[in-house]
Amino acid sequence: GAFVALCAERALAEADAVRPGDPRSLCGVPIALKDLLSASAGLATTHGSHALGDWVADHDTHHVRRLREAGAIVLGKTNAPELGLRPVTENARYGTTRNPRDLRLSAGGSSGGSAAAVASGMVALAEGNDLGGSLRIPASCCGVVSLKPGRGRVSIGPDYSDVAVGAGVDGVLTRTVLDSAIALDAMAGYEPGDHHWLAPPAIAYEQTARRPDDVRVRVHAAFEPPLGVPVDAEPRAAAERAAALLAELGHDVTDRAPAWDDDGFPAAWSTFVTGALQHLIRVLERLHGRPIDADGLEPASRGWLLDSPPVDLVDFLEAHEYLGAFSRRLLAGWEPDVVLLTPTLTRLPAPAEAMSAGAGVTDDALRFSVFVRIWNVTGQPAISLPLHATPDGIPVGVQLVAPPGREDLLIALAAQLEERAGWRPQ
Repeated sequence: GAFVALCAERALAEADAVRPGDPRSLCGVPIALKDLLSASAGLATTHGSHALGDWVADHDTHHVRRLREAGAIVLGKTNAPELGLRPVTENARYGTTRNPRDLRLSAGGSSGGSAAAVASGMVALAEGNDLGGSLRIPASCCGVVSLKPGRGRVSIGPDYSDVAVGAGVDGVLTRTVLDSAIALDAMAGYEPGDHHWLAPPAIAYEQTARRPDDVRVRVHAAFEPPLGVPVDAEPRAAAERAAALLAELGHDVTDRAPAWDDDGFPAAWSTFVTGALQHLIRVLERLHGRPIDADGLEPASRGWLLDSPPVDLVDFLEAHEYLGAFSRRLLAGWEPDVVLLTPTLTRLPAPAEAMSAGAGVTDDALRFSVFVRIWNVTGQPAISLPLHATPDGIPVGVQLVAPPGREDLLIALAAQLEERAGWRPQ
């Protein structure tokens, strides 16, 4: 259930064209693209839905073009929930993506097809996107690495000027930290028309991943989620183990949560995301050259995005302003040498199809992903690492969050943890 479409002939032709000694960083590396938003010339994009038909682009999304220019070979498209609306990967068009570590469980979402493709060894890396945890949730569920870049690090053009006012970003899932660093070097960079962009790092991310040992930071460990949401024993144990490993590595580790408790955050987030996705529907209608087929949408998606009243512009901007004020308060106390450590999720992966009835900003989805969505709002980079597993072998991720623009700190710490913990691709 990982792939929904293959481009085998094109991939084989590109592989045959590879020549020994090609210096490109991803030369000949097989990759997959998520079937949501990202386009590659000649490949259909459906967004996991019957409602918009098949859009076959005549161009690559900027970051896809950059990956291919670095030598990567696209094998096909991976499954996603309809329009990316769930933290699990299930849809009426292609079915359920199950977890390669345990087929009874969900792969997570919304980049679950990409996570499953990487975890099962089908590809070395797979592209995905993240509006509220959609890279890090499946990375934790499937036991792989995923770095959510900071706002402006990777272009989302040319088909989208913005996704949720900078909250949506593109990234990859991989089996090693080094692979994530190499991919980020390839993907990152400004493109004309980008609303958000960051200056390139002084040192390539690949170099940081290969020589991470000199980096030392202060680590604030937060094991309890904001707003009193409960966290299960295994995710907490995973973060506690990571804190101990970081202390052994010489980092100054203290128990300290950021200023993230805010009773108004859930309502503001719900209004913001609903309005952003209602707007995205219109963008997709223009790209596909047709109106959305309401009858082709799954009932939960239709009820959330079409049947409910459109979010008023003033209400949307008020929610955006509220979340901006929240970000300023949180970041005002965040010092430049501090990295936050948390569990990635509050629970273990859900059973496959257990969450299929709901879509969007449901209470259950918010509780499950409470540790991850905040950093889409603040624009900070965050990474999920497969540092822990239950006695039954179910992966449990831990999350590191860096100051804005400091993906290099995440890559250095992640590489140190990878070496100390001794995890290897399975």
